[in-house]
Amino acid sequence: MRIAAFQRLAMFDAVDKVADVLARDLAWADEQGIELALFPECYLQGHSYNAAIAGRRALSLDDPRLNALVARFAAGRTTAVVGLFERRGDALYNSAIVAKAGRIIGAYAKAHPLESGCTPGQDFPVWEEGHWRFGINICADLRYPYTSTRLARKGAGLICNPINLMLRPHKAEKWHKPGMAGLQICAKHTGCWVMAADVVGGNDDGWFSYGSSAIVDPNGVVVAKAKPHNEDVLVFDLPDRQPERGFDQKAPMIAT
Repeated sequence: MRIAAFQRLAMFDAVDKVADVLARDLAWADEQGIELALFPECYLQGHSYNAAIAGRRALSLDDPRLNALVARFAAGRTTAVVGLFERRGDALYNSAIVAKAGRIIGAYAKAHPLESGCTPGQDFPVWEEGHWRFGINICADLRYPYTSTRLARKGAGLICNPINLMLRPHKAEKWHKPGMAGLQICAKHTGCWVMAADVVGGNDDGWFSYGSSAIVDPNGVVVAKAKPHNEDVLVFDLPDRQPERGFDQKAPMIAT
């Protein structure tokens, strides 16, 4: 299975512009035979730790505008995983949708949100793509090994990790290397492949992201890593069929 992790400039309150970028990238992915494409956390509307901002940006999965956007940017054969703020009734979630052939086929809500006002998700769905199964953990979820273990126990061979490491400069420096180590620990713990897609660039408040997109094999080896401070696309061919794998129950937990 051919997979791709897209490292893209962060945009805020520019859903139509982001949809244009997604449409361009997914059309290219379709041409390249990419079966599964991953985009960053909260990429569609822009990330925020502020509950009021996140709430204003949030969209429900049955919102006609969202579904029109998905019909436009995910029209091809490539399955896309795209981060967004999601509204479910009165509750707000940091989610990632799975979209293909112009429609949303599922969603995962972050189990351990750091974003103010976001409700923790409780479900760990797994989807099939060809001869593979994949699941999603969003950013800080990887600090808690049970989140990826539950996916692996459901048969996932690939874990998609949308991330958004746009932080204050001292925190961006602090979390850049541990973030990569977290992907490696997750891979070794579960025996799964892991791919992460991050934003890059900065915002008007002085926050910025190095860009920590990567693809890691089940042994914890980084097989592809994005260029820091640049937009990038990582493309990798997994085996045609998902291999058998086991758990390393003694793998260390990342400090919270």
